[in-house]
Amino acid sequence: MNQALLVLEDGRTFRGTAYGAEGEAFGEVVFNTGMTGYQETLTDPSYAQQIVAMTAPHIGNTGVNDEDPESGRIQVAGYVVREPSRITSSWRAQRSLEDELRAYGVVGIAVQGTRALTRHLRERGAMRAGISTAETDPDALLERVLASPDMIGADLARVVSTPEPYVVRPDGEVRHRVAAVDLGIKTMTPRRMAERGCEVHVLPATATADEILALEPDGVFYSNGPGDPAACGYAVDSMKGVLEEGRPVFGICLGNQMLGRALGLDTYKLRFGHRGVNQPVQNRATGRVHITSHNHGFAVEAPLDGPFETAFGRAEVTHVDLNDGVVEGLRLLDRPAFSVQYHPEAAPGPHDATGLFETFCELMKK
Repeated sequence: MNQALLVLEDGRTFRGTAYGAEGEAFGEVVFNTGMTGYQETLTDPSYAQQIVAMTAPHIGNTGVNDEDPESGRIQVAGYVVREPSRITSSWRAQRSLEDELRAYGVVGIAVQGTRALTRHLRERGAMRAGISTAETDPDALLERVLASPDMIGADLARVVSTPEPYVVRPDGEVRHRVAAVDLGIKTMTPRRMAERGCEVHVLPATATADEILALEPDGVFYSNGPGDPAACGYAVDSMKGVLEEGRPVFGICLGNQMLGRALGLDTYKLRFGHRGVNQPVQNRATGRVHITSHNHGFAVEAPLDGPFETAFGRAEVTHVDLNDGVVEGLRLLDRPAFSVQYHPEAAPGPHDATGLFETFCELMKK
């Protein structure tokens, strides 16, 4: 098997075997703790410009299919696994994972040290890295890693967003019209709203408030997405216009950060981020804990000691991550707007937070 090299920004080096396409890949290396859902992870636009290392030891068992992708292509910059499955064993599989990686030109590496890599990132933080199936000199590859783009300041939402609007319609009666701003939206998200009778008009990330409101939506949704929220001023501006007009707003992930910045809050880069399907999040009002799906490297900085004033009235932090206290949800008290820093569409899971779509529908009813 062809040899491959993984070099981190701080010089840490891992040697392994090539997995996927041949060549080189550069991006921010992060780890995902999910035990399932590798196809959804690979196709999630929020992973743009990132090399994803899987902590689950065996990857590729169930192959890939045409039903589970969360976008039209594999989005990750590179892929790190411990042990690729030698066979594909699922009645739903249509191709092997390695064939899919090759088809999209995604360079990967299989290394025995994924535990060591994860511990290193937890201690040192997410950082730039490079994978190469051609370069054997770590110092030479490190030079190219240091010349690669940083995630701080990266405006990636407009890169992965739909270039043209499209509509996802419910099978039955249309109860609500939703304008969904695509900052890197997953395929399952508008489907979940359509299941609840929403006609979802998906718009490019750069859609203005006037363009959004011209649809006369019952509510406006801001999706997940990649990159630095501080670089998405266009989405913050449209969010402010929508809030000023008073339409119900629901944001997830990057959409949560857009609401935070629209309210005048700052965002910051997390040490190693939250990525996986096992994050415990507590509702501060009820004390109830949901196990949730996460994929974010930035977070909102907001006061936790009670409601605070914004240009749109009072707001409060509604949810926190029990692992590290990170803000996981916001709500306006004087306008119909709320957001969370996780994925309620449950693709691949878990399903604890799917009720948030009902909450959004209730706001639109009122």
